[in-house]
Amino acid sequence: MADPEKVDVVLANSDRVTLRVGDTFIKVDADSARSEVEVDATRRAPVPTPEILWHEPPALALRALRGRSFGDGPVSSGAWASAGEHLRRLHDAPLPPWPGPSLEQRRERLMSESSWLVESAVLRDDVVETNVRLAQAALCDWNPVFVHGDLHREHVFADGDEVTGIIDWSEASQGDALFDLALLTLADPECLEDVLAGYGRDVDRERIWAWQSWRCLTSIRWLIENGYGDSRTFPETEVLLRHHRR
Repeated sequence: MADPEKVDVVLANSDRVTLRVGDTFIKVDADSARSEVEVDATRRAPVPTPEILWHEPPALALRALRGRSFGDGPVSSGAWASAGEHLRRLHDAPLPPWPGPSLEQRRERLMSESSWLVESAVLRDDVVETNVRLAQAALCDWNPVFVHGDLHREHVFADGDEVTGIIDWSEASQGDALFDLALLTLADPECLEDVLAGYGRDVDRERIWAWQSWRCLTSIRWLIENGYGDSRTFPETEVLLRHHRR
């Protein structure tokens, strides 16, 4: 009899759990609406995405992608450029029917999370203040596009120079194209030019950095509360310190 495949816990927090069994990922999401968005967006996106094997809320089964994520080691310039090409295709696609967070919701979240960071002494006051000021530049009207909404490097897979797929579409919505570009290069600022070479469109780099400040300020409390370790080791903390020194 063949040895049974083991179950690997890929991700576990208070929002969702992801397991891997062989070449199948099984995601269990506490929010059924978020799971529905992931299924719909995965099917709508005009870029490589995982094959949906079945969906029985709260569980979703996806086939594993070929290659490895950008977060698993060095990535070639060609792969970063390929990611930019795929993002351009996504941003040029028809809008999904559901909106993203409003400007007012984003402002309120920024101020609430920044206040918590100061009150909890997670970061120095001057670092928070500098990044809040920078983040304000992102909170203006934009032309909405189809965005992934949570495009950190672990969500993009490549085999050599070829992007083989983009995963985790639960935050997809109508939004600002620069938000995706900001998240993708948040921990790899030196790769932004490769991404933009593939993207093939002039962008406002200051607003990309502004979105990075917004994202980092609004993510750190969640990471702490979900057991991701010492906040001093977070890439988000390093980004905020780097922006403060600019």
